Amino acid sequence: MQCLAGIRLDADFGYFNLLKIRCFVLEEVFKEVIKEFNKEITDKKDPSQINPLVLAYIGDAVYELYIRALLVSRSNAHVHKLHVDSIKFVKAKAQSDILHRIMGNLTEEEQDIVRRGRNAKSGTIPKNADVTEYKYATGFESLIGYLYLTHAYDRLVEVLKMAVSEDAAQS
Repeated sequence: MQCLAGIRLDADFGYFNLLKIRCFVLEEVFKEVIKEFNKEITDKKDPSQINPLVLAYIGDAVYELYIRALLVSRSNAHVHKLHVDSIKFVKAKAQSDILHRIMGNLTEEEQDIVRRGRNAKSGTIPKNADVTEYKYATGFESLIGYLYLTHAYDRLVEVLKMAVSEDAAQS
């Protein structure tokens, strides 16, 4: 049998290896699809001048997709279990804790993006987090959105890996 990536599979290949290949293929397809969208935005606007809440809006989607793909690649759990597990990473308190933990590893420019996101006036009252956690979570999502829109994919992956490191699971 052959999968989309052109890799030959035998019967002993295993479900999780196949799932990892599918995640890789999905990542490649996602990159290709998003290139045009990303080009449209960055051709018209300098990402450093985009409203930090818009950066957070994009960052929220990128982070959520990363977490979902990560959880699916780790197990063959039911959707409800995947959802419950993803909440542990994407809720405002978790993002706030992550940001506090990785802040020392961010460049000055990245810290400025976080600060802009944290200080942005959203007009939204958080339902399940206190205001301070919510602001830090917005700063974290702004950073993810900024790295994504500036095509800093290697750095984005570094930050995402820091976010889900074993230390983050203890937060």
